[in-house]
Formats: sequence, C-alpha cells, structure tokens
Amino acid sequence: MKAPTTKKDLNRAYDVRQMDPKTVPVEELLKYYRDMLLIRRFEEKSGQVYGMGKIAGFCHLYIGQEAVVVGMQSALSPEDTVITAYRDHGHMLACGMDAKGVMAELMGRATGYSKGKGGSMHMFSREKNFMGGHGIVGANVSLGTGIAFAHKYRKNKAVSVTYYGDGAGNQGQVYESFNMAALWKLPVIFVLENNKYSMGTSVERHAAMPDQLYNRGSVFGIPGFVVDGMDILAVKAASEMAVNYVREGNGPIILEMKTYRYRGHSMSDPAKYRSKDEVESVKEAADPIQHLLGILQGRKVSEEQIKEIDKEIKEIVNESVEFADASPEPDASELFTDILVV
Repeated sequence: MKAPTTKKDLNRAYDVRQMDPKTVPVEELLKYYRDMLLIRRFEEKSGQVYGMGKIAGFCHLYIGQEAVVVGMQSALSPEDTVITAYRDHGHMLACGMDAKGVMAELMGRATGYSKGKGGSMHMFSREKNFMGGHGIVGANVSLGTGIAFAHKYRKNKAVSVTYYGDGAGNQGQVYESFNMAALWKLPVIFVLENNKYSMGTSVERHAAMPDQLYNRGSVFGIPGFVVDGMDILAVKAASEMAVNYVREGNGPIILEMKTYRYRGHSMSDPAKYRSKDEVESVKEAADPIQHLLGILQGRKVSEEQIKEIDKEIKEIVNESVEFADASPEPDASELFTDILVV
C-alpha cells in the first residue's frame, strides 16, 4: 500500500488498516503474547528485586503498557531507532535486548548494558538501535528529533521512534522539536504514551484540552491520531500506517497511545491519588495481555501451549536475576571510563 500523502488520505488509510484478529496468523499473535508477557513478568520481578534492596535509585515499572511497545516494534525495521524516557525496561526488551543484561544493569553490575553505571533510566544498545532511556523529562524528544535529522542527512530511510509521556508533552522543548521536525520533514514518529498520570497529577489537571493531546502538532502541520494502546492489534495497525507515512518522506507524525500504568509513578510512589477500584476496573476491562489471550483462545490455541510460553518466560526472568546476582560490581577504575573529556 502506498503511503498516504495528505491528512485526508492519512485518515482513510488508518481506517482501512484496522485489523481483524482472524486475519492475523496465530504464530504472530503468539509472538506478541510472549513479548508482552516477558515485559510484564520482568517488571514484576524487578519490583520484587527492588524491594529486596538489590536495585538502587529510581525504578519506573511499565506494567499495563506492554501493548504499546510490542505493537510499535512489530512495524519497525532493524535500521530504525528507538529512544524513550525513564520508564524504559519494556522498550529495551521489545527491541530485543537481553533480559540478563537489562537486569544486570538494574542491579548495577559490570555485565549490564551500561556496565552498571547507568541503572534503570540510562542504558543503551547500539546493536539494537536503542538510543537509551533518559531521566530528564522531555529531553529525549529533542534527542529523538536530532536522531531523525541524522537519518535524513545520511539518506538511510530509517525512522526515529521517539516516546514521551503525557506530562512531558507540556515541556517547551517538545514544541521546539515539533517545529524543527515539521520544518525539515524529519522521519520521526512521536509516540505519546498517555497513561493518564504525570507522576501523581491526572491529565485532566495538568493539560489544557486533555482530549486533544494528539492534535498538539497540528499548528506545525503534523498529523496526529489517537490509538487504543491497550489493544496490540490497534497499535500494530496504527504503527504500520505511521511508519509507511514517515518512511516515504512525508515528515513527522504523532501517535497518542491511550494506555494505563498499574503501578505508581516509581517504586517510591504509593499512588494514593487514585483509587484501587479505578486500577482494578482497568485491569478487568482492558488488560492488554488478557485481551490478546482471549483472541488466542478464540483461535483455538491450546491451554498447554499458553502454559508452555508462561513457563519459558518465567525461566528467562529467573535466569536474568541469577545472572545479575552472580555478576561482579564495576571496578573502581570504571569511574574514569566512558567520560567525554574536552
């Protein structure tokens, strides 16, 4: 399908590309289930390890938002790049980074992706084109736009997928990035993960016109769409449309993923600003993994097959902790490596 070139065509293309679950191969659905379950179980284990005092510093869990990164990643090519903020473990795993290296970095070990010096918020993989999690709110949007400029300069047809949250969307540098991306028609997909809360402040309290976040790039001519971020197939459909549009040289696009985080902002947040009933109602009505499981059951996937995947994921996660536990801490000499000296 040729990439749409106008806003009208874009809307039409998006409508056409909505997916009927019956048309998606079962093997593909099982891969999405496995990838989302890996993120869910890894994050649950990370919370446990943090509680044991083995992870220091900040730790932001991605539980509930798994469909966003898995669906988005399904539309990307190996040369495409991904950059995000501090709630980043799910993005790393979705990009194909090894759970052992991610857990080792969380626990500050030398075998981690940043040699134990980056921790939860700052690890990278050039091999997987994951350009890092970043702790400064909104700053990664500017970096992702710069990476898109590099793609265009090099004429490599790659796309920069740049994630940010609903709270970060109020930062001035985000709008500077929108302007530059539109001005130079940069190949960047701005993925707004709207999980309804900026730390402890609901989107209704921190954003003017909270139902128009996807439209905040319109003054720069950037098309935007709202996507059900709890439905893996809705995310996949929107992602494929966006990737095609951007890769054809049409400039940036915004995808607002309506999602929800089950845990607090970070491990230190008791999340008293919302009721337990609210969280439980989302889990019951819209959990992305349970939703996909229902589709798989409708496609006659056996309970034994599901249990086998569950067992495999549990082993991967447990092995990641064992690996990190057995890994050494960074040598003191590492304090002087990987530092830019001017």
